[in-house]
Amino acid sequence: MLLQGEIALITGAAGGIGRAIACALAAEGAELILADNNTAAGEQLAEALGLPHRFLPCDLAVPEGAEALLRTVLAEAPRLSLFVHAASPRRLEAERALDVSAEAWDRMVNVNLRAGFVLGQGIGRHMRAARIPGRMIFITSLHAETPRNLPHYSASKAGMTMVMKELARALGPAGIRVNAIAPGAIAGGGFQADPKLAAAIAMGRLGQAEDVAKMAVALLADRFSGYVTGTSVVVDGGLALYNWLAPG
Repeated sequence: MLLQGEIALITGAAGGIGRAIACALAAEGAELILADNNTAAGEQLAEALGLPHRFLPCDLAVPEGAEALLRTVLAEAPRLSLFVHAASPRRLEAERALDVSAEAWDRMVNVNLRAGFVLGQGIGRHMRAARIPGRMIFITSLHAETPRNLPHYSASKAGMTMVMKELARALGPAGIRVNAIAPGAIAGGGFQADPKLAAAIAMGRLGQAEDVAKMAVALLADRFSGYVTGTSVVVDGGLALYNWLAPG
């Protein structure tokens, strides 16, 4: 049990990568606070995992959503020690730089970047004041560094990478570690991959959400990564080795 006694907040926990991370952390003994705007799926997961895990509905797309979630979590779980920001709006592959709307931009940036900063900053302040040697993970993307046809997604993920680094620098002296995971082509969730893409991946297959979840456990467990902070770990099966870019 690598995370026995830990309390974790996971945003975007109702599906995709967030759900896989939640299940992996629960299996390692962590107590979970599952946050998502999909109430039905979130409650179903909390019920499946059983007590003491619980679900909190939230809407991070609105400016006050992150602040409300932060207040509730810190009031209910003052010994919170783990934070994973996996929430991200579903994006459309056709939302290219000249087509994406201002509304779609605001929603993506609010959930990915603004909420990530508000929650990371607030939780970090609390951990430092309470002398909790916490750990945080931001789920970013290969496209934090490589442009695609999703300008709002790529820009928000690039911003999250820098938020992670700034928090890691600020909180390191308090023994709080902050890292990011940059997934590649992970099937399901918000990414609907063409199976032919596997030919451009060194390991010959699309990734699964569980591949990311295993890395999350490793980064949150001091046994394996106690001296790791401020870094982005790529989990892509070698996709980036080919400098792949979406056509068009």
